[in-house]
Amino acid sequence: MPPQSSSAEIILHHYDTSPFSEKVRVMLGVKGLSWRSVIQPVIMPKPDLVPLTGGYRRIPVLQIGADIYCDTQVILAELEARQARPAVVRGADWAVNLWADRLFFQVTVAVVFGEMGDKVPAAFIADREKLSGRPFDMAVMKAAAGPMKGQWRAHAAWIERGLASNDFLGGSTPSLADIAAYMNVWWLGLAASDAMDTLLDGLPKTVSWRARMAGLGHGRRSDMTGAEALKVAWAATPANAPASDPADPSGLKPGAAVAVAADDYGRDPIEGRLVSITPDRIVIARESDVLGVTHVHFPRVGYLLHAA
Repeated sequence: MPPQSSSAEIILHHYDTSPFSEKVRVMLGVKGLSWRSVIQPVIMPKPDLVPLTGGYRRIPVLQIGADIYCDTQVILAELEARQARPAVVRGADWAVNLWADRLFFQVTVAVVFGEMGDKVPAAFIADREKLSGRPFDMAVMKAAAGPMKGQWRAHAAWIERGLASNDFLGGSTPSLADIAAYMNVWWLGLAASDAMDTLLDGLPKTVSWRARMAGLGHGRRSDMTGAEALKVAWAATPANAPASDPADPSGLKPGAAVAVAADDYGRDPIEGRLVSITPDRIVIARESDVLGVTHVHFPRVGYLLHAA
């Protein structure tokens, strides 16, 4: 019999080959947490996701009751706040996370799709073109894969140097820096294992670190359907949001009608009523006949906020 649903349960909307979802799954493993798995489609439509987010379609999305967390930056911050031990976020880890999410990831994208070539389905290409707003040109990616392999190895060499005196980038135990960097190594290994083996040749500390990271596991996972997750949101009430920063430079105050959009890709604006704005988070309230009131959380870095 599957576990009974609770508004306090951690619900992860993801799919198994998603590199950004792997970041969250590893965090759940480090924290030793139980969670519910809702598998979402790789491409649109996503009828059990967009009602929760108000239109945000990127994966993963975390749900706890009627609170919806979009983007791994705010997801990982929320998990760290809710489960303080073992501590994962240290020092300049958020800066490392941004490097892994953007610079290292874009190089990994080029290598992965350059290796996959004609195996990428046309429907996936069309979906990602709509998401990014620019051509998803496989011929260009294949041509770029060679030079980008050198770039990928250069990024991996930073990991190697970071492991000079410890088992993890964070020291004797894994940190957010490890989780963020590992995402790219994990995805390349999954999608193009021969290329990864070649690119990690001569980087023995990184090879051993990769095995240690894989050994952290994903916590305790149990399945849930998208329809069940929607029912959880409907039955729940959003938690109290953090207090707003009175000195926020946007000039926007709680209660204002606002729109939030990513600044890189998937830029469809998500509209709602501003609940809270802090140096690292935006929370908006949305109300619908399907779900009632939900709070949708976004990170401040990487997202633009303006009056609707």
